[in-house]
Amino acid sequence: MKHDTSPRIITANDLLSGRVVYLGAAGGWVGAHEHAVLFADLAEASARLAGIEAQDGSVVGPYLAPARLGAQGGPVPVHFREAMRATGPTNRFFGKQANQAQRSHGNV
Repeated sequence: MKHDTSPRIITANDLLSGRVVYLGAAGGWVGAHEHAVLFADLAEASARLAGIEAQDGSVVGPYLAPARLGAQGGPVPVHFREAMRATGPTNRFFGKQANQAQRSHGNV
């Protein structure tokens, strides 16, 4: 079995709001996938995740998610599940999807 060495981001859910969040460059949580820190070194990402699991009570379910560097310079999801988490719920038009629609129509 081939060992997956693809770059990773750290993602979780905000404890109070339930929203999907990503570990940002400044060490805090950000709401946009493209602003997440992309770890090329799996050992570094795993160590950072272990520290979050031990000390950060503001999120639940943190884990490493595969990503790749996108054309805009930020990480983009590799798998369907992460693409769904990055864009928001699909059962209603709200949150990230509604915000994106407003921006594309010049309403924000």
